[in-house]
Amino acid sequence: MKRKINCETARNFSVEKALEKLGHFPKKTTEKEAWFLSPFRSETQASFKVSKTKNRWYDHGEGIGGNVIDLVCKILKCSIKDTLMFLSDSIPINIIEQQHQCDTTAINIITDANIEIIKVQDVTHPALIQYLNSRGISLTIANTYCKEVWYQYKASEFFAIGLKNNKGGWELRNKIFKNSSSPKSYTYIQNNNKQLIILEGMFDLLSLAILDGNLVETSDILVLNSISFINDIEKHISKYALIHLYLDNDIPGQKAAQNLINKYKVSIDKSSSYKNYKDLNDLLSHEMSQKRS
Repeated sequence: MKRKINCETARNFSVEKALEKLGHFPKKTTEKEAWFLSPFRSETQASFKVSKTKNRWYDHGEGIGGNVIDLVCKILKCSIKDTLMFLSDSIPINIIEQQHQCDTTAINIITDANIEIIKVQDVTHPALIQYLNSRGISLTIANTYCKEVWYQYKASEFFAIGLKNNKGGWELRNKIFKNSSSPKSYTYIQNNNKQLIILEGMFDLLSLAILDGNLVETSDILVLNSISFINDIEKHISKYALIHLYLDNDIPGQKAAQNLINKYKVSIDKSSSYKNYKDLNDLLSHEMSQKRS
C-alpha cells in the first residue's frame, strides 16, 4: 500500500537524490553544492546547481529554481499529488515516522557514484532467494536475466539482485535497499526479434517472464530503469514491427505510454492487463498470495 505524505514531509527529501532517482547525476560536487547538466534541455556545460545546505535547486540557463516538489513536478510534468506519490516511495521510513508515527517498513533508495562493485555471480544467497520468492519470482527466471551483485558503499559491503544496464552500471535490489550504481542507463536485451517489449523496472521484466514467458522469449526487451530514459530509447525502437508497452499504472507511466503510441503506431499499451494494480509485479504478487491462501 502506498504511504501518503504531505508537502512538508516531501520537502525534506534530498533534491540531489531525487535527481539521481530520475537518472541525473552530478558533473561536479563540493561539500556545499552539486552541479548537473540541466534535466530540462540538452547542454554540455553543467548549469544546474543544487545547494546541499539549503536543499534547493537553481537552473542558471532558465533562471528558475525551487524545492524538490517543484523539481519533480517540472521534470515529470505531473501534479503535486502525483509528485508526493513519487516521493513517498523514496523517503526513508525514519523521516516519515517522526512526522506521521508510521510503524511499517520502507525501502531506502540510494543512487551513488561511490558504489563499488566487488563481485558478480549467479544468485545463490538464501536471503536473496527468499526475497525473490516474496515477490513471486523463481530462481531460474532471476538467474536468466539478473545476477547476485556484491558491492561496497561507505566502507560497508552489501549484496543484491542486479540487472546490468547498457553502460555497465547496475540496478540493485534487496529487501532493504533499492540502489543503482553509476553510470545509470536503460537495459537493452537484443535477440534479433521483430517485436519489442518496453518495461519500467527489473521486477516488471522478471514478472512478465513468469506471467507470459513465451512473449518474453520471442521479443527483444528494453527495461527503462527510470522513466526519465523514455526519450533515450527511441533510437532503438523504430525498426520493430510490434511494440508492447508494460509501463506503470501511474501518471508518468501512462503519459510515457501515450507519447510512444502517438509516435509509433505499432505500439500497444498492455497496462489494461494489470489495470487494478500499479505494475506487473503488483499483479503477480497478488496472484501468488491468492494461490497460497
